[in-house]
Amino acid sequence: MSDPRITSSIFTRGAVDLSALRTPAPSSTPAPVQAGPPAGAPGGAVGGVTVVDVTEATFQSEVLERSLTTPVVVDFWAEWCQPCKQLSPVLERLAVESGGAWVLAKVDVDANPRLAQMFRVQGIPMVYAVVGGQPVDAFSGVVPEAQLRQWLQAVLKAGGVSVTEPEDPRLNEADDALMSGDLDAAEQAYRKILAETPADAAAEAGLAQVGLARRVAGADPQAALTAAAADPDDVDAQLLAADIEVLSGLADQAYQRLVGLVRRTAGDDREKVRQHLIGLFTIAGPEDPAVASARRALASALF
Repeated sequence: MSDPRITSSIFTRGAVDLSALRTPAPSSTPAPVQAGPPAGAPGGAVGGVTVVDVTEATFQSEVLERSLTTPVVVDFWAEWCQPCKQLSPVLERLAVESGGAWVLAKVDVDANPRLAQMFRVQGIPMVYAVVGGQPVDAFSGVVPEAQLRQWLQAVLKAGGVSVTEPEDPRLNEADDALMSGDLDAAEQAYRKILAETPADAAAEAGLAQVGLARRVAGADPQAALTAAAADPDDVDAQLLAADIEVLSGLADQAYQRLVGLVRRTAGDDREKVRQHLIGLFTIAGPEDPAVASARRALASALF
């Protein structure tokens, strides 16, 4: 599934005009009445975390004003909506888990059609993040919990909230399999994460490590390095030597070895070396200074 953040497609349809909600509704137009807990009171709150049921009459105080200090996630739902019954409990649980870092505001679209209209809600469930009195992001439909967690982390950062990235049990399971040498299980676990959360950097790095472990399995490190030194133009020997160096903590040396090989090769051999080097970069991650330096050297060698 694609990234649930669809800000560009939502907000390019026209700005969400909330100006009418900043003043009380005319007395001749009674505010919609919502069943359940009183507006502004915790609705399903556990452990002191606030989950509020919101109406048009309370939207200014419970969402707009509150969002000036705490990010607010607005869940548009309805009793008849089956997908809402899948998403809303997850949102409520994550709100509890956050320890008050953000507030979940639940809006029944049947009881509050004017709110739904102002937010251009065309289908539910529809979820908006409001920070500093303005909508900053949104998604529609049911998304996997892993993606929902990522979206919430981005919302918190947008709201200036210092957040600690929670441990991902899926990654822990995959890493444990890798460390125990069960490469098949590790690969399956990392690929499952990537299917649910495309471009997950940790999972991509883990999958690259699985490939590295398979390539060096059964190799004699010293013999591999000696063979590479004896024949600098043997592509396979150089690739194996680079793998050995990465595992030995000599990643910088491995990168230099392969950049030099890129300079000396052409055609399919050159592409093979380039792809191998990119795979080694993935293990370390883009923020590694050695990777940044080697990428520049690779670009120079290619062009």
